[in-house]
Amino acid sequence: MQILTCPAQLQRLEGILRKSLPLALPVFGAVLNINRGNPGQFEVLVDKWPEFGAVLARPSGEVASGNVGHCRGGVTRCPGACQAWTWGCWGHWEALQLDLWVLGGTGEHCGWTWRPAPGVRVGSLQPSHVDLLNDTWPYGGNARSRRYLAEILGRFPQVCLQDGSGQPVSWVLTDHFGTGTHSYTLPEQRRRGHMQVALTVAAQRAQARGFPTFG
Repeated sequence: MQILTCPAQLQRLEGILRKSLPLALPVFGAVLNINRGNPGQFEVLVDKWPEFGAVLARPSGEVASGNVGHCRGGVTRCPGACQAWTWGCWGHWEALQLDLWVLGGTGEHCGWTWRPAPGVRVGSLQPSHVDLLNDTWPYGGNARSRRYLAEILGRFPQVCLQDGSGQPVSWVLTDHFGTGTHSYTLPEQRRRGHMQVALTVAAQRAQARGFPTFG
C-alpha cells in the first residue's frame, strides 16, 4: 500500500471520505486529525492513488502483520466498494466507540444551549487527573491503559465539568480517530444533567474544528 504524505492528497482524501459518512467514520476522524497537525502521529495508506479501493489509518511506522497480539481492527464498507480501515494497538481499538459522545443526528442539537448546574463550570482535565481516568475507564486499571489515557489527555481535545473546588465531576475524552473514548460522571454527581452539558460542549467544539457528529 502507498503512504500518503502530500498535504494536497490528504486534503483530497478527507473530502472523498466526507462524502461517504457515516460509513467512513472509522478512518475519517484519523484523517481529520492528520490534516490538523497530526497530534497522534498517525499515517494513512491507500491501496492505490487516486482511484483507491481501501484506506488504512495507523500509528506512523507501524507495520501490519499476521501477529497483532492485543491489537484490534475495524473495517467499514463505503459506497463505491471503498473500504475504510483503522489499525493500531489495544487501547485504540477498545476505545473505538463511534457514537459515544456525540448527540445524535448530524449535529442539530449542537445549536442548543446547555448550562452547568449551579456550582459547576466547564474546565479542562490536567495530567494529574490521569489516575482518576484510569480508575474509572472500563478498560483501565493497569499501567498500559494509564499510558494510553495520558497520551490522549495530552494530545487531543477533552471537556471536563468541575465543581466549586476545581475537582472533575464529569468529562469527555476524544482520541486519534476523533471519537469519544472515555465519558464518565462520578456516581454521586449523576442525574444532574452534567453529561448532557459535557457532550454538547464536546460536539460544539468538534464541529468548530470540522469534525462531524453522528449518533
